[in-house]
Amino acid sequence: MAEEDAKLTTPVETPETEVITEEKFAKSGKKSKKHIEEVKAEEERQARKVETKKAEKEAAEKPKGAAPKVRPLIERRGKKYQEVAKLVEKGKVYSLKDAVALAIKTSPVKFDATMEAHVRLGVDPRQADQNIRTTLVLPNGNGKTVRVAVFAPLDEAKKAATAGADIAEDDAFLKRLEKGEIDFDVLISTPAFMPKLGRFARLLGPKGLMPNPKAGTVTMDVEKAVKEAKAGKVEYRVDKQAIVHIGLGKVSFGEDKLLQNANAFFDSLKSQKPASLKGQYVKSAYLTTSQGPSIAVENLYN
Repeated sequence: MAEEDAKLTTPVETPETEVITEEKFAKSGKKSKKHIEEVKAEEERQARKVETKKAEKEAAEKPKGAAPKVRPLIERRGKKYQEVAKLVEKGKVYSLKDAVALAIKTSPVKFDATMEAHVRLGVDPRQADQNIRTTLVLPNGNGKTVRVAVFAPLDEAKKAATAGADIAEDDAFLKRLEKGEIDFDVLISTPAFMPKLGRFARLLGPKGLMPNPKAGTVTMDVEKAVKEAKAGKVEYRVDKQAIVHIGLGKVSFGEDKLLQNANAFFDSLKSQKPASLKGQYVKSAYLTTSQGPSIAVENLYN
């Protein structure tokens, strides 16, 4: 009988069978299941940490190869850009007339590109008297269709509508803003109506649409302001990096009209030179078209 009991309790090992034993754990303490699992997890973490340090040490001991070669910017550009960029002589500074002609010739896009001017000044924008901001009416416009809105008393609004304003309203205009409707590019207001726009500063300010006396959009003569805006009045200002950016018109304007606009801009910029500025006013100037190469322009003043 004892031999039979032994046969029943002794597991038999065969290739087809597997001995399964249950591990017994204490309810608490070092022999509890939770503690044993935590110890095992910590051992695995320490092992991974050692392997990581070993790999870092081996990587540090390996001789460093040559840095990966970075292709020049020109080689990372499109084929059309690379072709027209060859027309711009590296290191050469062009006269304004030659730069305008070359900018037109080097426009690589199929659409009617905008010719732009980018001028780095020697001013400090943090100084109030050197924070340049003004407006300019380009002789031939900028080629953009400008939607003008006027917020003024009803009699002034009617004059603005006659002058070509797309929207000309009194207090009814505020309902548009309450709904978040921004279907205009320029907003003109009279001084008396400006306080009413104060609560919409967060809506208009980030979009550059808040009327401003320096930009000529806060005025008593709203009729004149509308005509100037429709005729191609543009605003330019120096940014935090002391650079002025402005669009001077479309490539389709042709060389003569773009040169007239460029001359008007540089004359305007010259008139804005701060009296307190000591040293060089214009440090560098470039002309370019949308997605086209930059063309250095000779300093017109210094």
